[in-house]
Amino acid sequence: MRIACPYCGEREVGEFSYLGDASPKRPHYTIDDGTDPVVLEEAFNEYVYLRDNVAGTMREYWYHGGGCRSWLIAERSTLTHEFKSVQAAPGAGAAKVTLQGE
Repeated sequence: MRIACPYCGEREVGEFSYLGDASPKRPHYTIDDGTDPVVLEEAFNEYVYLRDNVAGTMREYWYHGGGCRSWLIAERSTLTHEFKSVQAAPGAGAAKVTLQGE
């Protein structure tokens, strides 16, 4: 399996580390804003541990540790393992979308 890094080009999947679903948003609660600590703990528990098991296209974080060391967001089919697109994660440099096969 190969992944098209927007910075390094197409590379073997062994250069990358899978880091999980890119869809969940980190909770914005803090104890300082008066949020109940139990609510805060439950929100972070859901954020960290409760993930959907998607059968189809999913947005995922990947890390290119064997190359440019960039964080990437890939759209990949969990049924066929085909990468539909790969782009730099926000804050990881210039966001350049690369479609698989280009």
